[in-house]
Amino acid sequence: MFRDLRRATPARGFRRTIPRDQGTRRRLPPHPGRLATTGRHSSDPRPISSTPALPTVLQIVYLIFNEAHTATRGSRLHRADLADEAIRLARQLHHRLPNHSETAGLLALLLLTDARRSARIDSDGELVPLDRQDRQLWNKSVITEGLTLLTAAFRHHQLGDYQLQAAIAAVHAQAGTFDGTNWTEIQALYNLLARRNPNPLIDLNRAVAVAHTDGPERALQDLAPLAQRLADHHRYHATIGYIHALRGDPDAARHAYAIATQLATNEPARRYLQRKATL
Repeated sequence: MFRDLRRATPARGFRRTIPRDQGTRRRLPPHPGRLATTGRHSSDPRPISSTPALPTVLQIVYLIFNEAHTATRGSRLHRADLADEAIRLARQLHHRLPNHSETAGLLALLLLTDARRSARIDSDGELVPLDRQDRQLWNKSVITEGLTLLTAAFRHHQLGDYQLQAAIAAVHAQAGTFDGTNWTEIQALYNLLARRNPNPLIDLNRAVAVAHTDGPERALQDLAPLAQRLADHHRYHATIGYIHALRGDPDAARHAYAIATQLATNEPARRYLQRKATL
């Protein structure tokens, strides 16, 4: 499995996403390439589902997909080849571990997210935000597969972070229009995810749901504690800009989008933010 991961991931992205702590290194199996083909590695008789390596394997597949979904750098928003490879690896894991709820949750998350692929980029290669996407372009069969996987995972009653993220993606996938999105349900799912896994990026995403449920002012209050930790992250400033636009403050929105433009390193994302900064 890890041999496959190294082939699938650009060297820069792999170095960026692999955890560097010594504890993680100690958890890596000595022959990780055997994980996907045998369900266990050669020096450990336990099945993969009970080895400490599995969470690391799932995390790496997740991070590969994230890099594919929105590339950190470069002229392309999306790396289709890398996304396909991440999904292939997730399928392989799920095939070996059909009753492991988080493995199913990860595959469901990847499918439900990737189903929007064709709608995220226009004919000129420019980014199309969620609220402007043509939902007829979303891949309905992939969405159905993701929902089926997620429903089966929930039946195991072993809730995990990937299942929660997949559930959030499922709410988006089932909304016929952006205005019809069930933001209350999304906020509740983010609340549960944040309690399980405190993380500033989860709080950042949660703030968008809060803006649509409790109002932009409350969302800005929730984002204030993140200002220092995410000051160099373009998504933080882009989210601030989005929320200021919702509250009817175009000057504050343009200012935040301008900062996000300076920090973005993906070209389609940067051009989109630049357009928002000049509206």
